[in-house]
Amino acid sequence: MLSASALAWARSLAWRALLPLCLAGPAAAADIDRGRYLVEALTACDNCHTPRGPDGYRLDKRFSGGSQTFNGETYSVRGPNISSDAATGIGSWSDERLAAAIIAGVGPEGRLAPAMPSEYYRILTARDLEAVIAFLRTAAPVEAARPAQRRDGEQKAEIFPGAEAPFEESALDDPLRRGFYVATLARCMECHSGETNGALDHKEKLGAGGKLFRTPAGTAVGANITQHPTAGVGAWSDAEIKAAIVAGVGRDGKPLKPTMANLSKAHFSKMTPRDLDALILWLRTIPPRPGP
Repeated sequence: MLSASALAWARSLAWRALLPLCLAGPAAAADIDRGRYLVEALTACDNCHTPRGPDGYRLDKRFSGGSQTFNGETYSVRGPNISSDAATGIGSWSDERLAAAIIAGVGPEGRLAPAMPSEYYRILTARDLEAVIAFLRTAAPVEAARPAQRRDGEQKAEIFPGAEAPFEESALDDPLRRGFYVATLARCMECHSGETNGALDHKEKLGAGGKLFRTPAGTAVGANITQHPTAGVGAWSDAEIKAAIVAGVGRDGKPLKPTMANLSKAHFSKMTPRDLDALILWLRTIPPRPGP
């Protein structure tokens, strides 16, 4: 059960009134396919919730918990088991409880750590939220010990500007709005915006890059993807930007560093041409900024 404080907080959110009434009903094949696309091509849930081996994701243990530990001032967590296992995963969770975790960052024990990027998923349309849940329900149950989770004090996550509430389905007919939707679910600006005093600054440094990523392969820096002609991608062709997104290849033809290289190969390469075109259309609207 949700704690009283967490439940009260969750009930205060407007999204609850928008949860589709058919969440508890059987999912159509089309819904499951849509959910698979959202999870595999855009939100990249495996990146945090599936263990890795030498050749990539351990799909025999899919969604049983991630390998990476995420650390912040108030938390140290690993992606938990979101397979359909009833004892150690989400098999016993209601659709409403799972929706609360996805788009509000509320779990059975209260507010989740900011490593769970619910502030980017709040934008999900009612249909797409339903589809994601339907697909997760198809995941094979995998029993796995719960990883150690440390959360100290209040867990805060800033809402990404423009993603404060669910999109209406009709908004996706507008290519520019669709591009923003895709960029938000793929969390492009979580990696590519600059920081001020250690926090992402989407107001002054949207897309300006500079965020550090420490991986087993070394340290990488989030690239500038604004329309700056030299520091950013303003002079890049659409084809060059597409290659970076779906193939993990830079303008010079060389492979990009992790984590972009990993995400491109495992996830963004599955993006539909329509979504990819819309994403680039929206990226072209980011004002030029120097940096990092």
